Amino acid sequence: MSELLVRVRQRKEEADGICSFELVPDQDAALPPFTAGAHIDVHVAPGLVRQYSLCNDPAETARYRIAVLREPASRGGSAGMHERVHVGDRIRVGAPRNHFPLAPAQRSLLLAGGIGVTPMLAMAHTLHRAGSAFEMHYCGRSLHRMAFVDELTRSPFAAQVQVHTDDGAPAQRLDTEQVLARSDTDTHLYVCGPSGFMDHVLDTARRLGWPDDRLHREYFAGVVTTSEDDAPFDVQVASSGLVLRVPSDQRVIDVLAAHGVDVPVSCESGVCGTCLTRVLEGTPDHRDSYLTDSERQANDQFMPCCSRAHSPLLVLDL
Repeated sequence: MSELLVRVRQRKEEADGICSFELVPDQDAALPPFTAGAHIDVHVAPGLVRQYSLCNDPAETARYRIAVLREPASRGGSAGMHERVHVGDRIRVGAPRNHFPLAPAQRSLLLAGGIGVTPMLAMAHTLHRAGSAFEMHYCGRSLHRMAFVDELTRSPFAAQVQVHTDDGAPAQRLDTEQVLARSDTDTHLYVCGPSGFMDHVLDTARRLGWPDDRLHREYFAGVVTTSEDDAPFDVQVASSGLVLRVPSDQRVIDVLAAHGVDVPVSCESGVCGTCLTRVLEGTPDHRDSYLTDSERQANDQFMPCCSRAHSPLLVLDL
């Protein structure tokens, strides 16, 4: 994956615990274009890479903007951005990648929870410019913890945005069933935010009859599940025939790396899709937040950073 050096031109406190960073080319190099829903890998420190959604208008070609919520249980990414990255610093980022793109649709429904507003900002700009029908709902605990509210209220599409806070009047809180009650055949739903918020929205949509091919989601953090019942299994590298044992307390990605089999990895929690690997034989035990239900049922790919195996052997297309 290509990388580029960028400079931090602006750092801004957008809300309690949330900083935005405006990144511009270093030495007048051009920035690769991006589309709504895209993210970049940010090299926060040596060996520490995190993904952040691009939240400015994709029509802007001279800058990237990201926003970072400082997580109390940070593993170094969000804390590193807040503590170490300042105006004038130069950092390495990857070229934009998009696992959360807009689909062609007559109408789009954008539901954001907390920091999940970031990809929705770029989507709203894109949909507005295209003259496409859309509606955006932005939910949070309170206004002082919600980034970009003022920007949204001043935007040319402000009439299509509704803000909902947990500590506000009951009448303004999100009525998920009412919002999702209109399930036109050409309306697509996009949701991003904390896992509890996303699960609630997606479960409600499915209960109301929304098909999975019109439900689009992006998780910001994955929870890697382990169990005392985890059993060892084998993986085979198809290109060489090498068979490796994966103990119950080790990850596939670590076993592969220890034997010189390099698989690109970034989030290490099954969210970003960087390590997605084809499975030629065997049945994976999917533990990621990236694959859709239908993709999991196909059992022809998995995330070695967090997933395991139901079968004694997985043959990997490596």
